[in-house]
Parts: sequence; structure tokens; C-alpha cells
Amino acid sequence: MSQQQTALPLEAPAHLIASTRMEFRRAALDHLEHATMAREPRVFVELGRTADIDASGLGVLVLLQKRAREQMIAVRLVHPPAAVRQMLELTKLDYLFELED
Repeated sequence: MSQQQTALPLEAPAHLIASTRMEFRRAALDHLEHATMAREPRVFVELGRTADIDASGLGVLVLLQKRAREQMIAVRLVHPPAAVRQMLELTKLDYLFELED
């Protein structure tokens, strides 16, 4: 069986900030629920068009990772731009996620 991604990625908003966090949180938890039911080994979050992220956006990603880990599912952040990667490193949260350029 191929190691390629089988589930569609969750598309993060262009601005993963306080004003978008609740909508993205709902979408992320729904996405995780579908991945759990499909017995997916990981969920993918597409960050390619995410220009900025703040603490509330990071909080949603951490929540997703925590809930996924409870289901033995990994979270892979795909195409994180430099600003997002830098924020993850500055907050020392980068170790929580699989990162894919």
C-alpha cells in the first residue's frame, strides 16, 4: 500500500488568528472525527496560503494535535510558510507536529 496521503487535507485560513479561530476549530475537529472514523493514521493541515498566525491560531493547532494523539493519529502540517514555522519554533511547539514542505 502506498504511503501517500489518502485523506483530503484540512485547508487553514489565510489568517489563522483570533477572528477565524472558532470556524477553523470547528472544521478541524470535524476533520479529525472523519479521520478517526476512516481509521486514518494522520491528518493533514494545508498551511500553504496561511500568511499569519497568532496565539489563538496556534491554540487550535495544539488542540487538534492533542485530540488526534488521543486517537493515535498524527498531525502533519503541510507547506507551512516561514512565518508559521518561525512561530512554531519560537513557541517551542514545532516538536508536536510532523512538518512537510
